[in-house]
Amino acid sequence: MSAGATAVASVLTAAPGASDSGKGAPGIGSAEEVKVPRRGSLAGAVARIILLRTAGTAVMLVVISVLIFLLTYLSPGNLITNLTGLHPPTPAVAAALRREYGLNQPLVIQYLHWLNRFVHGNWGRSIRDQTSVSQLFAGRVGVTLALVGLGFAMAVLAAVPLGVIAARRAGGLVDSAISVVSVVGLSAPAFATGLLLLYVFAYLVSAFPPAGAGQGLFDDLDHLALPATTLAIGVGAYIVCLTRTAMRRELDSDYVVFARARGVSERRLTFVALRNAAIPVLTMAGLVLSYLVGATILVESTFSLPGLGLLLQESVEFKDFAVVQFLALFIAAVIASITLLVDLSYLVLSPEWRQRLRR
Repeated sequence: MSAGATAVASVLTAAPGASDSGKGAPGIGSAEEVKVPRRGSLAGAVARIILLRTAGTAVMLVVISVLIFLLTYLSPGNLITNLTGLHPPTPAVAAALRREYGLNQPLVIQYLHWLNRFVHGNWGRSIRDQTSVSQLFAGRVGVTLALVGLGFAMAVLAAVPLGVIAARRAGGLVDSAISVVSVVGLSAPAFATGLLLLYVFAYLVSAFPPAGAGQGLFDDLDHLALPATTLAIGVGAYIVCLTRTAMRRELDSDYVVFARARGVSERRLTFVALRNAAIPVLTMAGLVLSYLVGATILVESTFSLPGLGLLLQESVEFKDFAVVQFLALFIAAVIASITLLVDLSYLVLSPEWRQRLRR
């Protein structure tokens, strides 16, 4: 061991708690200790956190539901015109339609009835297709789930290793190349990336189908390859940047310097640093998953995928209010639920909380 490394090791060893592997970074040791609740109050603290976060999410969804209902109510056009088409309705027909759809009631009563039906699974009927919204949802949700899941998996599997490599080789050629590619991915809009992939891989090379959904597992994957790659490029760029930043912070920390001085291998150091950097990385990955749910609207429109995003676009253009209200609130609920789960994951991912929970 060199004299400089010995000096660093002696300084870190003399620091309070540096030799205690139970404090700080798991498995290596740290000079810092974060105070956590005592064992007796831990269960109550966890319960209060879960209750407060869940209640806050519920209140936020109620506010969003009010905004969605008011925006559709105040939007140009009306339900009676959409139902009767080009033929102006007689006063008797218009009055009958208003009674049938509850439009003759006060606005507050209409909202309460709509929210009650939504909570109980009665989501109304589509004006355009004259079928229940639940049937439309069931027929489209599979495509959207497959697209979001495949795009998210591609982004995480490619971006996290690239971020680790860039962090370990900070300032080098590899780091610069990865950073440039990440900036390009961050700057490119999803629809522009999709059009470029369509032109290259569906028109010039003809390696993938340009639009629509497939029939069967392998045909579905063939049709989802370009849309999922479009989602993964933009999302993966965010994860690369965050992984690199979190890893650099861990690799430059005192416990890593101490471990190097003690002769710990770089492979184990990378593993431990990645585990300690998991909280910001996984938090960002969860928020990115929320972004993917909303980004599917543009991607499905670009590739003509019959999913929820394309259904929402078509319903907005036709002013199919029942479908628009349901999909908007459903997407908001999914995003809020993902954010809530990411927020509560700190209780499991935090080393201090995890250590207390195991006792």
